[in-house]
Amino acid sequence: MAALVSLGEGDKADFTFLRDLLHLTDGNLSAHLRVLEDAGYVVVKKTFVGRQPKTWIWVTREGRDAFAAHVDALEAILGQARAPA
Repeated sequence: MAALVSLGEGDKADFTFLRDLLHLTDGNLSAHLRVLEDAGYVVVKKTFVGRQPKTWIWVTREGRDAFAAHVDALEAILGQARAPA
């Protein structure tokens, strides 16, 4: 999600780019994307460029909001951990 959210709103990443960036196998990335897609956080669109299959992934508004809430929660936990006792 962090890699996808770092893209501009409306921008897409292709499957190969994400796989290589994250050092995942095709199957592992597919499994993660399926969970995110089922949650409504990403859209996965399969197309063809010429005769080659191409898979595009982008974050939904719901996904961006959920990721922002997750980051906020992590920051709150870190803030508590850094607070003097």
